[in-house]
Amino acid sequence: MDPIYWVLIGAVVLGVLWTIVTYNSLVRLRMGVKNSWADIDVQLQRRYDLIPNLVEIAKGYLKHERELLENVTRARSGCVNALANAKAGPTTELISAEGALGGALSKLMIQVEAYPDLKANTNMMQLTEEVSSTENKISFARQYYNDTVNALNTKVESFPANIIANMFSFKQANFFEVANREQLKEAPKIAF
Repeated sequence: MDPIYWVLIGAVVLGVLWTIVTYNSLVRLRMGVKNSWADIDVQLQRRYDLIPNLVEIAKGYLKHERELLENVTRARSGCVNALANAKAGPTTELISAEGALGGALSKLMIQVEAYPDLKANTNMMQLTEEVSSTENKISFARQYYNDTVNALNTKVESFPANIIANMFSFKQANFFEVANREQLKEAPKIAF
């Protein structure tokens, strides 16, 4: 056989190996994004499960704040529905619903501050500690998710990996960003 054939065979083998390695790295990155989204999903659901208990305890003290409690409950329901529709990643609906819930929770916590008996309630203190802990977990999970999305999106856009990404229909993932960056500065402080 002519040496040029060996060079061509070597080039084809290297091309196939590169395709396999690139494809597998894209799959690994896509699975990382799915896994990190599942972590956020778990933490968001945990927060949504804590909110009705928080509202129930506050009801006894905030009788004249019925509209506020209804707004928190409505915002929570919107988030639960949006999360159910966002199984593959964050949607604009979920981001918007999260913004509404954050605002409603902030207002609730401001009202709780005005009631010393409510602040001193043991159940309320435990719940607010759990909510605060969950908020921290959501923040870390969101940061990790966005990091994995960034890695996938970079690979999908980078040459020559973008050739394989296009051949096998790898798509960019959406970041989970706060709808209103000012909310980060005004995040509810749920510590007593």
